[in-house]
Amino acid sequence: MSSGNCIGICTMRPCCRILLGYGYRSSSVFGSQGPKLNDSVADNLLKLQSSRRFSSCNGQIVGYIRAVDPNRKGFNASDSDWGHQPRVYTSGVSRGTSVGNSSKRGVLMIPKVASDFRNHSTSVESQVNGKSFENIYIQGGLNMKPLVIERIETVHGDVVEEQESRVEVNGSNVNVNIGDSKGLNDSKVERELSEIEKEAWRLLQDSVVDYCGNPVGTLAAIDPADKSPLNYDQVFIRDFVPSALAFLLNGEAEIVKNFLLHTLQLQSWEKTVDCYSPGQGLMPASFKVRTAPLDGSDGAFEEVLDPDFGESAIGRVAPVDSGLWWIILLRAYGKLTGDCSLQERVDVQTGIRLILNLCLTDGFDMFPTLLVTDGSCMIDRRMGIHGHPLEIQALFYSALRCSREMLIVNDVTKNLVAAVNNRLSALSFHIREYYWADMKKINEIYRYKTEEYSTDAINKFNIYPDQIPSWLVDWIPDEGGYLIGNLQPAHMDFRFFTLGNLWSIVSSLGTQKQNEGILNLIETKWDDLVAQMPLKICYPALEYEEWRIITGGDPKNTPWSYHNGGSWPTLLWQFTLACIKMGRIELAEKAVALAEKRLSVDQWPEYYDTKTGKFIGKQSRLHQTWTIAGYLTSKMLLENPKKASLLFWEEDYELLETCVCALNKTGRKKCSRRSQIQV
Repeated sequence: MSSGNCIGICTMRPCCRILLGYGYRSSSVFGSQGPKLNDSVADNLLKLQSSRRFSSCNGQIVGYIRAVDPNRKGFNASDSDWGHQPRVYTSGVSRGTSVGNSSKRGVLMIPKVASDFRNHSTSVESQVNGKSFENIYIQGGLNMKPLVIERIETVHGDVVEEQESRVEVNGSNVNVNIGDSKGLNDSKVERELSEIEKEAWRLLQDSVVDYCGNPVGTLAAIDPADKSPLNYDQVFIRDFVPSALAFLLNGEAEIVKNFLLHTLQLQSWEKTVDCYSPGQGLMPASFKVRTAPLDGSDGAFEEVLDPDFGESAIGRVAPVDSGLWWIILLRAYGKLTGDCSLQERVDVQTGIRLILNLCLTDGFDMFPTLLVTDGSCMIDRRMGIHGHPLEIQALFYSALRCSREMLIVNDVTKNLVAAVNNRLSALSFHIREYYWADMKKINEIYRYKTEEYSTDAINKFNIYPDQIPSWLVDWIPDEGGYLIGNLQPAHMDFRFFTLGNLWSIVSSLGTQKQNEGILNLIETKWDDLVAQMPLKICYPALEYEEWRIITGGDPKNTPWSYHNGGSWPTLLWQFTLACIKMGRIELAEKAVALAEKRLSVDQWPEYYDTKTGKFIGKQSRLHQTWTIAGYLTSKMLLENPKKASLLFWEEDYELLETCVCALNKTGRKKCSRRSQIQV
């Protein structure tokens, strides 16, 4: 039997025994071969009732306990199915949901606790490597027998049965919850769905993937005519986000909870490419449910999760955005269900900290933005976005704000929370000050002097005025603006990247005036950015010699196709969320109505080609799940703006008052921050 290299806890039925697996010795969580588990470990496992939070739900992942070994300060074990629990595959599953009582929590933060932290660094590496950062994230694959606990008692038994508020697809009797309540369990108003919505829900349900009898995600595409699916038959973290929101808005929380916990398990797996292993907090880009013969059983099979951390991806690029999307979805789950107990679990808190450790580790960079390679996000092919792409920065900022809300502050995490606050402050200033482009800013760049050597330099990045592209001079409107795609020394990428700009609005990475300016620009340049199908992934496309040099002549990213200026309907839900936040619902309704005319007729393509989005993409998969889910999520958000308000952030004025430089006593550094735009 193959089992995940972790400590698994069986919750199928109560009994009085504790079974301790002997594969514990080889676990890399201890860094070396550990001592034998003695009787005190077993005693402590049963004694620590006060430190466990547990609900039994058909053997699913629902809680945690803490086990203490006197030879170590402690380790945490989750009561999950843990990746590769051996089970014989069975079909026929009911997808009901039980969600624990919500707990009332405020935003947890320590805005100025970092006065003595690593000279005000935003790194947390020293804390993660310290003795206080103790957890059970294990590398090493599938060679360890799990610790099995077969007697667990519930603490309060406070499991609330969720009322049925889901779309049921049975002929023409299809309804959807559009009640504007705080959670998903309050009074509901139902309406009849349109034919296109009925079709979309059927396709979304058809894309659901089960693992050990429970739903854990949705396939990237379910194109029946696709004979070579490549990795479109896998569950992608970024692709599942709109599916998760559609399910949550429709009252189906189980699949989202399972997805969050199973991907959390995969985070701890050993990732190796050519004898090198990246950071432990890296989330996979995707995973696939496979069947494998069950050891010692004739003809029986077990289901296993097979993750891809980039070692199989085209270009072998690590998915930087996966961990950021995971944190964002974790917060959305808590907001839309009212259940914060999932966020408070020890394994989940540890997962958040490991992701933040990867992002906040000190390096050589002088900027608060994340430095990444080409292809590390939604644009996962060579498109000249290496460096500090806006999409990653906007998701990074959102994940930091989510983590700031969800992290439990204690002696272990207080330095981490301080580092998060410091980074948020520095990042928001950096993006607002240096990434913003409007007519005034472009004219300022046009008059830049170069080769300035001074702390008071105006042209801090030594940008040459000749970098301003000719298309931009005529394209930029008198009113409105946008955040540029990338910024590095002597380089500004002036392309308009839709996802980064939309998510900057959603997360309040931009100022109120900048956010309004972005939507004003989209409205003014509707024929360029929306045209016949919302929305362009970037504008303009790379063409001619520029396309050949930057993409390497990529035959999939030809001009106005795929990532190179293609139109992606999945961006619709993020556009809708941004419009609702800024009070521009009419723009979102216009885009949704435009998409409705073609999506079903065209069989829900992944993307569209040509400058106006007229043709279905030449290599576009049909029945693309995040196209389907993005449409459904947009419809439900428009019908219930109050729930949409749970998914975006308003300006945090306290962050604007926090500046790492202000804590510096040496006077060696001079902060370039003068005043933030408040209007």
